[in-house]
Amino acid sequence: MRVKTIGMLGGMGPEATLDCFGKIIKNTPARRDQDHLRVIIDSNPQVPDRTAAIIGRGESPLPALVAGCRILERAGADFIIIPCVSAHVFLADVQVQINLPILSIFDAVAEALHREHPRIKTVGLLATTGTIQGGLFQKRLAADGVQTSVPADTVQSRIMQAIYEIKNARSARTRTEITADLKAAAESLIAPQPHGAQGIVAGCTEIPLALGPEDLTVPYFDALTILARAAIRRAGVEPVAR
Repeated sequence: MRVKTIGMLGGMGPEATLDCFGKIIKNTPARRDQDHLRVIIDSNPQVPDRTAAIIGRGESPLPALVAGCRILERAGADFIIIPCVSAHVFLADVQVQINLPILSIFDAVAEALHREHPRIKTVGLLATTGTIQGGLFQKRLAADGVQTSVPADTVQSRIMQAIYEIKNARSARTRTEITADLKAAAESLIAPQPHGAQGIVAGCTEIPLALGPEDLTVPYFDALTILARAAIRRAGVEPVAR
């Protein structure tokens, strides 16, 4: 079977794109250069802000997303991944305008939860306000019997601030301070008993840059790592065992 080429529609943001590529490399069972997968990356930071568009305060990113996918198609990709969760709110509209299939991060996370953690029935979702309000991530998880808890509005505002600060190379706050906010947000979803979140989904690709499994007392699901491993499988290779 021919190994497929991964197309990555990136730049949203650039550091998350770099992180995704790194996770593909680390999760590929390669012993030499030639064992790695071919990955074609279009990193376009000029794609309009996805959250701003979703909440009705900004330009639609749809034309730029479609244009980027077509670039990847012409470059020889066999399928596309998008290391930006909020962009997936526009996924259906993008897919009907292109020929290549897009591997959904929503599907990848839902399938990983169902396959690897079938006893988890409630997760807390840390994501952009656009992803939360779009509701598609929650809907996809619910299709597999997993309910989603989302932060209170005041907590969500701090999460959104943290995400933008991670993107900001000149943020006034350190990553340690940002991590503290994200950890507190996660704990606000875990704490309510007996129905608190049994796991936390890092549902924005910037969040794993500041929050890791060592920061939490429940299982932590990095959507970007899950997407990277799903992409390796889609390409025709079994990821390294964890």
